[in-house]
Amino acid sequence: MEEGMQLIDENGKFNVDGLQDFVTATEFAQYGLSYAIVAIIGSQSSGKSTLMNQTFHTKFKEMDAYNGRSQTTKGIWIAKCSDIDPFTIVMDFEGTDSNQRGEDDAAFERQSTLFALEIADVVLINMWCKDIGLEHAASRPLLKTVFFAIKRSSKQPKKTLLFVIRDHTKTPLERLKKFIFEDIEKIWDAVPEPETTTLYEFFKVEITALPSYEFQEVEFKEQVAQLRQQFVHSTCPGGLVGDRKKVKSASFSIYAEDIWKTIKENKDLDLPSIKEMVATFRCEAIAEEKLKCFTSNKRWLAIKEDVQAGPVPGFGQDVTSILETCLSELLQLPAD
Repeated sequence: MEEGMQLIDENGKFNVDGLQDFVTATEFAQYGLSYAIVAIIGSQSSGKSTLMNQTFHTKFKEMDAYNGRSQTTKGIWIAKCSDIDPFTIVMDFEGTDSNQRGEDDAAFERQSTLFALEIADVVLINMWCKDIGLEHAASRPLLKTVFFAIKRSSKQPKKTLLFVIRDHTKTPLERLKKFIFEDIEKIWDAVPEPETTTLYEFFKVEITALPSYEFQEVEFKEQVAQLRQQFVHSTCPGGLVGDRKKVKSASFSIYAEDIWKTIKENKDLDLPSIKEMVATFRCEAIAEEKLKCFTSNKRWLAIKEDVQAGPVPGFGQDVTSILETCLSELLQLPAD
């Protein structure tokens, strides 16, 4: 099953029968807890399928460079990795930020990315070296919305985020690592609550870089072979796979279907759009500002002090007046 099977189509339909056939053909059900799931996300035409095929010896459909850049992978595909222990399933995800979907249909991108982080032990985030620091090409919007959902969900087994920098230039890798670590920590910290949790309670973060496949094919394949070795015995202590999952392979089909259904239908787990998330952050900041405005109001401080001595005449009317003054300023704020 190295050729791959479409698990979820571009319309979000889960292939129940196809997954059952995949499990049967690969004898996946017999492996118990001795398996790993690896997924890859990233922008369209960034070479995700090529990287998966080179690393895991799969046969996902790749973009034909001679026909120009276009959407090759639609939906989510899975395949069995060849000759790696433990039993490893790899998942190839539709590229993000594609012209085919556009802003109005970005919900699938966010939902599929959350699915990757829920279902996989290791998530490869594929990015061009030249795109580091750019908003969309470096998958920052997806990380923002996914962190928003993950941080507010119940504690999950720790996952590994493996950033793969493609077409590495002369910029020292350590400098790129420093930038990426700082960037994702800022994204995580921007999610307002719970503020006590750290990124590293949920994720193990690794970063690697690869030369150009097109212009340095020999060097690329040599380094990909080294990357592949990181997935050998990945479930052993110190391996790429973080906390051991509790879902046995025989139950994986039901588990995967249920996770996708929950993401699609449960509004509490669904990912907000970027605008919704920014609006949430802004509203919380405004609420905090207005609360501070109220608690520092001189009239309120005087009333608060008088209350210590006993009932204050006109208490309700005065406090209502102060609140109305603070809250009325909300109506004067410009809409974004």
